[in-house]
Amino acid sequence: MNMQKAIVLEFPLIEADFEMVGEASSKIKQALNRSGIRADVVRRIVISAYEAAMNVVIHAYHGKLKAVIFRDHTELSISDDGPGIPDIDAAMRMGYSTAPECVREMGFGAGSGLINIARYPDECTIKSVMGAGTTIHLLIRH
Repeated sequence: MNMQKAIVLEFPLIEADFEMVGEASSKIKQALNRSGIRADVVRRIVISAYEAAMNVVIHAYHGKLKAVIFRDHTELSISDDGPGIPDIDAAMRMGYSTAPECVREMGFGAGSGLINIARYPDECTIKSVMGAGTTIHLLIRH
């Protein structure tokens, strides 16, 4: 168990609440910058958090984004009560998307979300149960 003092940020995520995703990402970025974390690491964390939260508001009914910022690493946990991901391997291919047309018309749902979520952290775990939701855990070292 890590006994370092941590900054903990939690954000509720609700279906189609795109504004909350931007607010959450911005607050995480501000906390990371105040903590003196290098800009390239802040970018990796914020992209991962943003993409994961976007997947929740696009595909799920509601969920939660939690960021725990330690001195030497940041942990992100994203969970939702949604339909689940039917094929994680397929969803990891560029361009694969199950986003509804109305979301794509807004410029989201291009099929790079899971790829970007997994690309930037040092550790990534994605678990999904059909009809029950998805949980993502990410660890990014500073």
